[in-house]
Amino acid sequence: MTRVISLGGSIVAPDKVDCIYLQRFVGLIETLLTEDNAERFIIVVGGGGPARAWQAAYREVSGALGAVPDDGQADWIGIMATRLNAQLVKALFGRRCTDDVVTNPEAGLTEGIFTGRVLLAAGWKPGFSSDNDAVLLAKRFGAKTVINLSNIEKVYTADPKTDPRAKPIDSIRWEDFRVLSGDVWTPGKNVPFDPVASRNAAEAGLNVICAAGGDMENLRQILRGAAYTGTLIHA
Repeated sequence: MTRVISLGGSIVAPDKVDCIYLQRFVGLIETLLTEDNAERFIIVVGGGGPARAWQAAYREVSGALGAVPDDGQADWIGIMATRLNAQLVKALFGRRCTDDVVTNPEAGLTEGIFTGRVLLAAGWKPGFSSDNDAVLLAKRFGAKTVINLSNIEKVYTADPKTDPRAKPIDSIRWEDFRVLSGDVWTPGKNVPFDPVASRNAAEAGLNVICAAGGDMENLRQILRGAAYTGTLIHA
């Protein structure tokens, strides 16, 4: 079985690299790989704090120079941050991850095959976040679910930081989730799951589980098909 994890950059590198978190995350996956099973993992890593910081710098300096910041250029800056983060995680898995970091989820690997037990992927091109790369890889390798790990425990009906009436959601259909998240992607947009990825996941009939990436026991429960804390987005 191939598991696809969209690993939020906000937990890998909220402002700088969280070494303690990476030690715990890689340790958990390694534990699962030592069990007598045929599980493999595709891990798509986001850009996190560095991506947003560099994008903000680009916009600030462009404005100061009298130029209008270009969303495509801002996207490329974020993409490069995802690639740096993914290369770090790949290195931590050592011999478990023998293929290069995937930067184009539609090319470069034989269908359904990669040589190690773990495959790392990063951002591809402007127009969407690394969440969409996770969706494309899930479709390509036959996974039915994308596990989306971020710094939030569940999806809410609204932003709980600004709306005291916001309520957590255990399960939601794609059509209702897309009303909450919108349909337009902008570089650095902070939503539970990228709008472009949401549209593609809905069309493909994929499930997405949104959960807190820092809760290792909860992640273990998700991977074992047991009861978990999070939000299931489904057809």
